[in-house]
Amino acid sequence: MPFDDLQAFINHLERSGELKRIRTEVDPVLEVTEITQRVIREQGPALLFENPKGSSVPLVMNLFGTMGRVRTALGREPSEIGQELLEVIYRMNPPSLKGLWDSRRTLRRALNMRPATVARGQCQEVVEDPNLLELPVLQCWPGDAGRFITYGMVITHHPRTLRRNLGLYRLQVFDQDKTGMHWQSMKGGRGQYWEAEQDGKDLEVAVVIGADPILMMAGVLPLPEDMDEIGFAGFLRGKSVPMVKAATLNMLVPANAEFVLEGVVRAHERRLEGPFGDHFGHYSEAAEFPVFHVRRVTHRRNAVYAATVVGKPPQEDKFLGVAIGEMIGPLIRVINPNIVDMCAYAGAGFHNLLVVSLKERHPKEVLKTALGLLGTGQLSLTKVMVLVGPHRDPRDFRAVLRDMWQRFEPADHMLLVPFAPLDTLDFTSFKMHVGSKLIIDAAGEVMEPAAPPSEVDPRRYDSRVEKFKLLDGGFLVVVVSDDARSVIGKLVHVPLPVRFIVAVSADVELDDDENLQWGIFTRFDPARDMFFTEQGFAGARPVYRGIVGIDATWKKGYPLPLQMDDSIVKLVDRRWGEYWR
Repeated sequence: MPFDDLQAFINHLERSGELKRIRTEVDPVLEVTEITQRVIREQGPALLFENPKGSSVPLVMNLFGTMGRVRTALGREPSEIGQELLEVIYRMNPPSLKGLWDSRRTLRRALNMRPATVARGQCQEVVEDPNLLELPVLQCWPGDAGRFITYGMVITHHPRTLRRNLGLYRLQVFDQDKTGMHWQSMKGGRGQYWEAEQDGKDLEVAVVIGADPILMMAGVLPLPEDMDEIGFAGFLRGKSVPMVKAATLNMLVPANAEFVLEGVVRAHERRLEGPFGDHFGHYSEAAEFPVFHVRRVTHRRNAVYAATVVGKPPQEDKFLGVAIGEMIGPLIRVINPNIVDMCAYAGAGFHNLLVVSLKERHPKEVLKTALGLLGTGQLSLTKVMVLVGPHRDPRDFRAVLRDMWQRFEPADHMLLVPFAPLDTLDFTSFKMHVGSKLIIDAAGEVMEPAAPPSEVDPRRYDSRVEKFKLLDGGFLVVVVSDDARSVIGKLVHVPLPVRFIVAVSADVELDDDENLQWGIFTRFDPARDMFFTEQGFAGARPVYRGIVGIDATWKKGYPLPLQMDDSIVKLVDRRWGEYWR
């Protein structure tokens, strides 16, 4: 049976040894982040801070910080959900009595997609004027513009169709009754606000903080824009989500939520929001965003405030992202039946690296499929897409690199899109919302039968190379002391038997694949930062040959990478034993 609310989930985790209560006073400003990051890296327990400094409300963190807790929340493996959805679609196409019968269990679950309206909800046991400053809102990083609500599930309705959207957006706390509304590009909430603003209308908004774990996961699902995430949560739960009329808004809100912030986002009002550390591992730049005016706060008695750390991978969102890929990813095969599997890499911030394994049944079908994916929902925000054959597990980073050695050459197996939509948080093009994209086709026949090199030394050709690491498939990563572009431009013209040469900054750990993915794919714009042994034009067509060089170093004008203050690191070192008493 699904958990009815967040506190039922917390109690279950505690009974299972998956939650630790921290009773000593801990500051939500930076200290909680440093503690939580350490626990996440060790795949440790969820954390319930009973005495957050400056607030009487307990703070729960790291609820989904292992795949085990994600499975507990869902009640089964995420991949089982994806396979179940795919099988139902196939059985029902074309519709038949046998298909209906075979799908009866899933169809019964689908009946739960209609929320259950109730007269009273625990979320309204207390109704009061807003004072957000009384909540244990986090400041995650030293350079943040202040505190922000990190797990606020934002409910909006389309101003004309009234279709509902639930999404997770950053809410900077400006004062006791106002926050920013960081509606990112290509997200459903932003689209609905745009529609309202075109009509000159304000948009009613409810922000839910803390709910049953499946509803909390549904808030980050990349569903089609007009598909109701709350309805889908009912399907996943196998039980309708109970909803109650909001105290001051013309909408329903989850009856068992911990907190609900009710208010409005006014048309044509903007305020400077940020900077804040984000899941690309850097500070996102300050920019003008809409403002959320909170008119009323409702909550449970003895409510718990739920939050998460947003920062350099790995974080809690890694496990949510993996689960979402396993649940939703298989559905892409309905539109593209030649796709076998796909993986968005958590270390690269998900949108920066997508690997797709697929069959090529017709000439250049893999390219046709890649272009289709770049026009599909949030996959349109993908920056680098690597295509591999049906034999390859797209999660195996080293094997993907070997395919790029054997089955790729830049002249005919690479497509560079110089100007396209990107994640709002991507900074590499120096222009918000847009940048370039790269498609690498390594899905075809073997073109290079020789084994990749097992040993190279780029220092023979340029003394500015301080460190280097040769990965599988002739993928050479170098750390340089000065002028990375000059070094890469030189190395692609010397007789190194490699396929790629990538320069990264000194803060990247060469022996950690996940950190390497972060250091490479969050820090280069393909059109701006790629070099080749030869490049030119055949008519209007660009032609690239030889070694591919990439300058993935941190560059002047980029936001700073996230780093905790030494004073906080030392404080947590000193107090570590207190937390676990």
